Amino acid sequence: IQDVINSDDINVYRQLAGGLTTANVLHGSANPIGGQNAVIKLRWGSAPDQLLFEGAPKGIKFALGENVKRERSWGRYPETRMGVEQVIRDAFTAAAEYKAKKASRGGGKGGKLIPVRRDLELDALVEILDGKRLVHSHSYRQDEILMLARVSQDFNFRIGTFQHVLEGYKVAEAIAEVGAGASTFSDWWAYKYEVIDAIPYNGPLMEKVGVVVSYNSDSSELARRLNTEAAKAAKYGPMSKEDAFRFVTINPAIQLGIDSKVGSLETGKDADFVIWNGDPMSMYTACEQTWIDGKKYFDLTRDREMRAKRNEERNTLIQKVLSSEEDKIEKGSGKGRQMRRPGEAESYSCVEGELR
Repeated sequence: IQDVINSDDINVYRQLAGGLTTANVLHGSANPIGGQNAVIKLRWGSAPDQLLFEGAPKGIKFALGENVKRERSWGRYPETRMGVEQVIRDAFTAAAEYKAKKASRGGGKGGKLIPVRRDLELDALVEILDGKRLVHSHSYRQDEILMLARVSQDFNFRIGTFQHVLEGYKVAEAIAEVGAGASTFSDWWAYKYEVIDAIPYNGPLMEKVGVVVSYNSDSSELARRLNTEAAKAAKYGPMSKEDAFRFVTINPAIQLGIDSKVGSLETGKDADFVIWNGDPMSMYTACEQTWIDGKKYFDLTRDREMRAKRNEERNTLIQKVLSSEEDKIEKGSGKGRQMRRPGEAESYSCVEGELR
């Protein structure tokens, strides 16, 4: 993901306007083992590599369930949930063998190491086995959640988060046992068959048995309103507002291994904060300012000024176009203009303010 970050994407600015400072950017969910993620700070206007969160643990996207099965072309493996598990087990078996081979490559002539052919895919999986890369896995049903939990125990690696995890409330104790976090939706359900048992109480129920829970967006639009998503946890919990707000502040920071720097207002942490004009859990509240690393990246007053200026510029250009059209149809204007003949191409130059 870090190779394709677009720091000029308008959604970065829109999410700043919604009070977002940090994001875990993941690939889609078409493959059992997907690509490497990027944790970023929304430093709007900076170069792409300057958005990367310095020191954030590396991660990788896994996926389970229907998305993996249905994205296969006909006859392409895997086509079942059992096949998805086998793909993951085969990959970690190969990674463990690759790791062992690299560790025992001595014995060459003159004490030289015997080279092992490098495999970039297995390098990433070895990082998972070594605890240097977290797994963030798309998941819905309880059976697939339990499956990946068992695989993580068999190969001794850590699951950073189960993403979406809409049946997590059914197996919350097992999630807590393997130390995985749960990054779920607040109240999405029944949008496809495998989420038929999703309920809005999912997050609070998992939190009650010791799972570190956060709410995710899965959408550039919903990411603008995560504060009101947290309010839903307070409604369905029931939970205190303080505990519910943790679902979009310190809890996701804990899941990503960056809670020593962000997620709460404490001495020594990064100066990432949001100024609201009211209760942040209220749908009537607006974000007035968003600060990252002590720098203001969004200001509501400034935003309104810029919008007014852009509207003025737009109206000026529209009037120029309209006035040039009026000049065109005038007869005997003395400007030597001629009516456009049928079939003749027409273009407009903003520089000269004329139709050609």
